[in-house]
Amino acid sequence: MKILVVDDEELIRQVIKEYLVLEGFKVDEAIDGNDAVAKALENDYSLIIMDIMMPKKDGYQACKEIRASKNIPFIMLSARSEEYDKLIGFDLGIDDYVTKPFSPKELVARVKAVLKRSNGEDSSYKFGGLVIDDKAHDVYVNEEKIYLTPKEYDLLKYFVSNKNIALSREQLLTNVWGYDFYGDDRTIDTHVKTLRKNLGSYGEYIKTVRGIGYKFEYKDS
Repeated sequence: MKILVVDDEELIRQVIKEYLVLEGFKVDEAIDGNDAVAKALENDYSLIIMDIMMPKKDGYQACKEIRASKNIPFIMLSARSEEYDKLIGFDLGIDDYVTKPFSPKELVARVKAVLKRSNGEDSSYKFGGLVIDDKAHDVYVNEEKIYLTPKEYDLLKYFVSNKNIALSREQLLTNVWGYDFYGDDRTIDTHVKTLRKNLGSYGEYIKTVRGIGYKFEYKDS
C-alpha cells in the first residue's frame, strides 16, 4: 500500500515516513497543498495523511479538490484542536483527525484502522469468547447472544475498530454520536458503564485511560 504524507515541515514528513516504512508501507511526500493535489491525481494512493495549515493551499482545499476526482481515505493533521477545524474536516468526509503533537506509533495504528474500515475488512470480530457479527449487528458472549442498544453497539464497534488505541471522550462523541450532538462526558461514561455490564467479564477489555478517555485493549495470542 502506498501512502501520501503532506506537510510543509520536512522533519514531520520524515518522522511519519520512517514509522510507516517500518510497517511495510510505501510512502510519497508532498510539501504543500498544490503538490499534494498534483501527486494524488497522478498516482493511486491507499490513504493520504495531510496537514491543514500549509502555504499556497491549505489541507481542506487540497482534500476537497482530490475528493472531487478520487475517493481516497484521509487523516488530517492540525496543530490546533478547535471544534471549528474538526467540523470542516468531517463535513469534507475525512476519516480521522489527529492533533499535533502526536505519537507516531498512534498515528500508524490509526492508519491501519482507517485502511481496514475503508477496505471493508473485519465484518466480524472475535476476542476470545466475545464475537461481534457486524453484518447482522449481533453480539455473542460465550456463544450466547446479548442485546445492546443501537448506540451501545455503535460504541462497541468503534472501540474494536480502533483496538489498542486510546480514544478521547471528544473523539467518541464525534464519531459515535456525531459532531452535531450536544452532549457531555457523562453521556460517554454512562454508555461505557452499561456496555461493560452487558459484556460481562469481557467488559474488562474496555480500559479507562486516565486523563484521556477509554481504550479497547486486547492482545492477540
